Amino acid sequence: MVHRLSAIIEKDEFGYYASCPELKGCHTQGESFEEALANLQEAAELYLETLTPDELREVASRTIISTSLEVTAYA
Repeated sequence: MVHRLSAIIEKDEFGYYASCPELKGCHTQGESFEEALANLQEAAELYLETLTPDELREVASRTIISTSLEVTAYA
């Protein structure tokens, strides 16, 4: 069964850090965006394999919405 999960990927001076907020503790890294995303997909699939059917239903019922926000900062 296919599940749609959120992927948050952040870049810093060391590479890319990726996490899946629906799956507590599911995070990884990579030298490129593509590598971090592929690593996250593998980590999420392995994580889902450890869940009971009830836990899997709970994860599948979560909705995470990501958008951008513009703010003004005065220094």
